[in-house]
Amino acid sequence: MGKFINPFTDVGFKRIFGQEISKPLLIDFLNCLLKGERQITDIQFLDKERLPDRDGERGLIYDVYCKTDTGEHIIVEMQNRSQLHFKDRALLYLSRAIIDQCKRGSMTYEISAVYGVFFMNFRQSDFERKFRTDVALMDRHSGQLFSNKLRMIFLQLPEFSKQAEECENYFERWIYVLKNMEIYDRMPWAAQYAAFKRLSEICETAALTSQERDRYEESIKVYRDNIAVYEGAIAEGMAKGLEQGLEQGREEGREEGREEGREEGREEGREEGREEERRNVARKLIAQGMTTDFISQVTNLTPDQIESLSHQAEEQTN
Repeated sequence: MGKFINPFTDVGFKRIFGQEISKPLLIDFLNCLLKGERQITDIQFLDKERLPDRDGERGLIYDVYCKTDTGEHIIVEMQNRSQLHFKDRALLYLSRAIIDQCKRGSMTYEISAVYGVFFMNFRQSDFERKFRTDVALMDRHSGQLFSNKLRMIFLQLPEFSKQAEECENYFERWIYVLKNMEIYDRMPWAAQYAAFKRLSEICETAALTSQERDRYEESIKVYRDNIAVYEGAIAEGMAKGLEQGLEQGREEGREEGREEGREEGREEGREEGREEERRNVARKLIAQGMTTDFISQVTNLTPDQIESLSHQAEEQTN
């Protein structure tokens, strides 16, 4: 067990952002996330469990749900695995927080703004390949803000690859610390920022009680099992896709060879089919944030080839 807890586990994330003792950390993070837009001086934690209105409906449980001193409702979620309809899920969470504000019988329709902050410890296929995605209700043609009552911020953590010395501002240092604190023996920038000093104190594994340690170790096991299942499913799917692609490449190679009447054509077609499918599989794994070693094991491409494909994807994105 490292010196600091893993913030991506359920216990770790809620210890950092979801308890009264760490309230200043959540306020500090939200203020740097919303710099120039909101300045929060205090928050009130709200009930995270939203019960269904009718029998048979499904309730919701938020990771962190709070209300600011100026009335905004903020939901903060940590997700470790990609899932279908992720955008719809985010909309559902925020919509429920809006609906819950409407008092029965009231006809004023006045609501407070609801913010959703979603940490994504994965790359989502239907998102742009960038770290931060900000969503608001805007006029499609003019780009003017239509309403400030719904706001979503998605943070794709695998898209943040900066090293400590490359972080340009306080917000980037926050993200760097969250991504890397588990491997450190000393909290980065703890001497410079009060929030990181407090983070160091709260997140030391040595500070956990025996019961907290048991819960944390169980959450670590769940976290690692989920990651293993997720990567295994990706590997299995990619392996099937690779085999199908190789067979297609072989068939194309045979057809090309028959048309040209040369053995060289068949072999060249087969090899080109294999190579191109390996590259296609590698591109998909890169988009999912898999490591170079993992991609190399699945596709048999060299690290240099994988690095080249990664650079190509970044250039296309930019």
